[in-house]
Amino acid sequence: MNQQQYIPPLHPDSRFLFSHPAHFIALGAGSGLSRLAPGTVGTLWAWVSFGILQSWLSSAQIGWVIAATAIVSIWAGMRTAQHLQVMDPGSIVIDEIVAFWLILWLVTPTTFWGQFGAFVLFRYFDAAKPGPVGWADRTFKGFGWRGGFGILFDDLVAAFCVLLIFAMIRF
Repeated sequence: MNQQQYIPPLHPDSRFLFSHPAHFIALGAGSGLSRLAPGTVGTLWAWVSFGILQSWLSSAQIGWVIAATAIVSIWAGMRTAQHLQVMDPGSIVIDEIVAFWLILWLVTPTTFWGQFGAFVLFRYFDAAKPGPVGWADRTFKGFGWRGGFGILFDDLVAAFCVLLIFAMIRF
């Protein structure tokens, strides 16, 4: 019997995006499909979608959405990474979305320039992975729940670094 082996796509496409609910979530509703800087595109999507959430929900409700999305993102990231057979694919951007939503939620109210500063700082910490962000990225690798948590955790540490800088600037 000739059994065909599944070969994941080199770069996820719209077919992959819609082939499983976890893919749609993990790939940030398609923002992770960008071939150029998917993490940045996912963070931009987070910024736009946060503005939309603000027009519909109270601050407390947004907090609950962030918490729920963080939990779901661990499952979605884990499943999508398994399907792509890559531990932390760049196309998974739900981690950037959750982390940047958290930043925006905690620095609101702020100006456009405050949000832009948060965006630039977050992209720096997420991409360069200095200090504690690099540690978080290296510590939780693998497939399964540990890997799913690891996909999110380094972005939460990056968010904490941004929030720490904002707290120091305000005092």
